[in-house]
Amino acid sequence: MSTSAPPSSGRPAGGFAAILRALRYLRRYRLEALGALLSLLLVSVANLGAPQMIRIAIDQGLARGERRPVMLAVGGLVAIALGRGLFNFLQGYLAERASQGVAFDLRDALFARIQRLSFSYYDQAQTGQLLTRLTSDVEAVRTFVGSGAVQFVAAAAMVAGCTGLLLWLDPVLALAALLSVVPILFLLRSFTTRMRPLFGQLQALLGTLNTTLQEDLRGLRVVRSFSGEAREVERYGRTNEQLRTQNLRLVDALANNFPFVSFFANLGTLMVVGVGGWRIFHQQLSLGELLAFNSYLAFLLMPLMTLGFLAASLSRASASALRVFELLDTAVEVTDRPGAVPLPPLQGRIELRDVRFRYAGSEREILRGVSVTLEPGQLVAVLGTTGSGKSTLINLLPRFYDVTGGAVLLDGHDVRDVTLASLRSQMGVVLQDALLFSGTVRDNIAYGHPDATQAQVEAAAEAAQAAEFIRELPQGYDTVVGERGVGLSGGQRQRLAIARALLTDPRLLILDDSTSAVDARTETAIQGALDTLMRDKRRTALVIAQRISTVRDADLILVLDEGRIAAQGRHEELTATSELYNDILGSQLQPARQEGAA
Repeated sequence: MSTSAPPSSGRPAGGFAAILRALRYLRRYRLEALGALLSLLLVSVANLGAPQMIRIAIDQGLARGERRPVMLAVGGLVAIALGRGLFNFLQGYLAERASQGVAFDLRDALFARIQRLSFSYYDQAQTGQLLTRLTSDVEAVRTFVGSGAVQFVAAAAMVAGCTGLLLWLDPVLALAALLSVVPILFLLRSFTTRMRPLFGQLQALLGTLNTTLQEDLRGLRVVRSFSGEAREVERYGRTNEQLRTQNLRLVDALANNFPFVSFFANLGTLMVVGVGGWRIFHQQLSLGELLAFNSYLAFLLMPLMTLGFLAASLSRASASALRVFELLDTAVEVTDRPGAVPLPPLQGRIELRDVRFRYAGSEREILRGVSVTLEPGQLVAVLGTTGSGKSTLINLLPRFYDVTGGAVLLDGHDVRDVTLASLRSQMGVVLQDALLFSGTVRDNIAYGHPDATQAQVEAAAEAAQAAEFIRELPQGYDTVVGERGVGLSGGQRQRLAIARALLTDPRLLILDDSTSAVDARTETAIQGALDTLMRDKRRTALVIAQRISTVRDADLILVLDEGRIAAQGRHEELTATSELYNDILGSQLQPARQEGAA
């Protein structure tokens, strides 16, 4: 179940604000968090009671030669140990439940945001950075928010309790001991300030490393085709070295601070023993009180050390929280407008009115005033020079991008005024890179219509000329295909992608050279099936064509050049009137293969 992020007034102003925002995710797990906090506070109370048992045993038992106080103190210490063990267990268990809940909600919210982000964001984002935010960054936030925050509150309570008991036992000795705490607090504050940017840089480097790894995994065939293994190992090694160097900088920061913390902690113990011994000789302090005092000082220094380690965790968590919420706060550029209405059942009329488009961060217009009207049931072939805007044009129909000028209308409705779900549910899109998901063949065909019956799935496969090879697979429609369709040929993947689009019974088909990877016989069969389906059911189809056979059958051909429609018409007209069209026929389109019909 998707969990949206808590309301926010905007991007966090800094790491502390980001941590406070992350802590709000604990609201759903307040019982576990409060239980963990209460358990840890009870552990602290038990710890504070132990020195009193020792003081009673020494001052009221051993010093006076009485057994009863000693036995009572021993019993008290046993009870304290049992209670401490029980509440330590509860604290760890409940804190882990709360932290895992926070991690679940963050991952869910991040994935939901990634699903909705506009394509313009992915044009500039690195996949490795996104993976790092969903994994490493979420884990860093989880570690602090779930358990670190509880320990932070408990450590602060322990410091306050120990300080109060020290002042109660002996104010003079307490002030002498607390003088050593002041430089420790200064060191911890300086340490936290230094660590935060280091952790931010560390997470960025980890994202870069993940990006490099992902690129290499996807491009292994290219790497090996060009004998680039050594270069890729070197490239990965450089980033890995930067990551190691950054980790060593963090280690250096820890190593340079905590020896001084230990020094001042030991200095405090030395002052307590020296001043306390002098007061014992002058009958101003008992031995039991001195031992109790020294224990409380240790208990005071222990949470201070804990706070120091938590400061490092806080620095890392705040850097990661900033990265997490930066993604969660990224604006979704293509979304339903206020008042958007469902698109009525499509007839298939498409109108482009002076359409202009440029990609984010670019000053160059890809489309420059494209105007054309396509009638229902037409098969429209789109072709043009490289970079002329063919793919951009078809990406505007399902609103993968929004126009920067002009308008795209379907049956007279501006696509920006209707809901995205109603718009895209009436379209079938088959891209040149036929992506399949890990799962069965049936699941891939039924991706856009999960409730489809087996008969409907098989009918779509028959129409896409995929049924024959599916029957030859080991488990037929239940055969599991690998990631991105590994194990199937390019033509098989494309036929499954076509079947997936046809199963949704779309009123508008968008095909990006969807038959380029199949053989001549299969191409002829697919084109015949698609032509029959489009004309029988009055579908409108746009095809980025790379075969002469496709453009010859088209009702309308749009020829793009430098973002404008340079020519339009049927094949025979354009052959006679357009020099650019003839150039494209000779240089880009693959000739019809007559053997396919044999």
